[in-house]
Amino acid sequence: MMYNQKPAAAAILFLFASILLCVPSVTAQEVAENPAPAKTDPAGGPVELPDGRTVAPNLDRYRIGFEDVIQVTVFRHPELSQTMSVAQDGTIVLPRIDRPIVAVCKTERELADLVTELYKNYLRNPFVNVRAIEQRSQPFAVIGAVNKPGSFFLDRRIRLLELLAMAGGPDVEKSGQRIRVARVGSRSACVDDDTSAADVEFIAYNVNDVLGGEVNPWMRPGDIVSVLEAEEAFIVGAVYEPSKITLKEPITLMQAIAKAGGVDKATAKTGKVKILRQQEGTTVKTELVFDLEEIAEKRVEDPVIQGNDIIEVPTDNGKVLKNGIFKVLAGGLGNLFYRFPL
Repeated sequence: MMYNQKPAAAAILFLFASILLCVPSVTAQEVAENPAPAKTDPAGGPVELPDGRTVAPNLDRYRIGFEDVIQVTVFRHPELSQTMSVAQDGTIVLPRIDRPIVAVCKTERELADLVTELYKNYLRNPFVNVRAIEQRSQPFAVIGAVNKPGSFFLDRRIRLLELLAMAGGPDVEKSGQRIRVARVGSRSACVDDDTSAADVEFIAYNVNDVLGGEVNPWMRPGDIVSVLEAEEAFIVGAVYEPSKITLKEPITLMQAIAKAGGVDKATAKTGKVKILRQQEGTTVKTELVFDLEEIAEKRVEDPVIQGNDIIEVPTDNGKVLKNGIFKVLAGGLGNLFYRFPL
């Protein structure tokens, strides 16, 4: 029996065209805006982009560390699901797996993939999920003159200013001008630095620079941030109020003298004001001499006072002698007029 093949061919062509019309077209711009996913290195190495470029790995991904508490869920197999702490050697132990599994320095996804591969020896198409429910290996500590000192466990990168905010900020009554960061290294051993526990690095910052946003470095896990209490300087000699000066903010020599009520002009030797400054880390003191008149006339820069500085405004013995003679003479003349009234 013969039949006409043209209607059947036309129907097939119409059906094929309909399918093509249902598929959304992709423009070159959409391809550029939605490139193919990058190829990542599971070990955390460089990332290869579709155009051939390589970039640094995403450091924001949390990597499991020592003492973290992790939850391993094997779907449809509750008897295999476990919640445990990472051991001191960086491993975990799971049912049916005859050897410890290294968990430290892996992301949750990387560890889940590893456990999935291991369970394929016992299960058909296992599906495993891993969560770090308590992240204890990447602490940051803030101590010293802050409102809420303590340790903070974070799963992301953080800058110094935000970390200070989490600690309640500097204590306005006690804090000074300096912040010291002790870089002791991360207990997770996953940070790309070569700092060992015996090789601690100290970094100093100015409080005002950090609060003002001029300096705001990234912190590293294990960093200990110390907001130092305000240092003190001392002013003695021919001033009206010899005293201790709290250095809560930068103070110059002229400002320190003003805080002490000013110099005693009748006795002060203003041309040889001394600052005794102890060299950091030693007991050696350096003597700096300044002329207040030159500072006032801006011929010499007004020096900034440092912690433990001793400011001495010396007494001019010549002025003292002249003033003493004048007082004696003034007292004698007064008595003379009293005895022989005009």
